Amino acid sequence: QVQLVESGGDLVQPGGSLRLSCAFSGSIFSIYQMGWYRQAPGKQRELVAVIGKGGSTNYADSVEGRFTISRDNAKNTVYLRMNSLKPGEADVYYCRAVDMDCWGKGALVTVSS
Repeated sequence: QVQLVESGGDLVQPGGSLRLSCAFSGSIFSIYQMGWYRQAPGKQRELVAVIGKGGSTNYADSVEGRFTISRDNAKNTVYLRMNSLKPGEADVYYCRAVDMDCWGKGALVTVSS
């Protein structure tokens, strides 16, 4: 059974940076497309970035150029580096194994001065 555990959520000031990690277990990590999503209270969950098994990436327009998704297949981990964070991006960030539609429990990111 695939399990995803996010970590790295924290309080950061506007304009600051943060790196989220998602540890994958229970299957062969390298064959899955992985994604990061976020959800603010009262809003729908939205895609932030995805990375294919070959390393190809796609980003939401709102984060293009500021966020970077990456993966380390040796560590079964996917990362999301977030730079220049904005107050409106204070959300719960979720990791997803896209092909299996499997989700982690989320990591809270707070952006506040």
